[in-house]
Amino acid sequence: MDFNLYMGDVVNSARKDITEAGYEELTMPEQVDEALNRKGTTLVMVNSTCGCAGGVARPAAANAIHYDKRPDHLVTVFAGQDREATEKARGYFEGYPPSSPSFAFLKDGKIVSMVERHDIEGFGPVDVVGRLQKIFDEHCEEL
Repeated sequence: MDFNLYMGDVVNSARKDITEAGYEELTMPEQVDEALNRKGTTLVMVNSTCGCAGGVARPAAANAIHYDKRPDHLVTVFAGQDREATEKARGYFEGYPPSSPSFAFLKDGKIVSMVERHDIEGFGPVDVVGRLQKIFDEHCEEL
């Protein structure tokens, strides 16, 4: 099998998973600036092709938002694919090293909390949903 063809399928599937869950895909740095400077709360899912992204992070991203409290905005960048957009987003995550997959929670464009790869890898989707919903409880309004 052709490696690039295979990876294209993997990447497209990963993109589809997160956008079908309701996340806005940011592929350009300008889109990142616009999205992360919105008023309110924003959850950024840093997507990737690794196993813990597909088996834990994306399922958690899809399920965590079905809750009484949730962020105003849901966005995603794709590490290793949309490099400039991901780098731009990581510039907003002050105090946190690059990590993928991961989740960044921002309020009015400022980082509030992160769920990093070490909080995802080795855990199940339900554990990560719990971590995200705890952040939502602390920082989001009830729907």
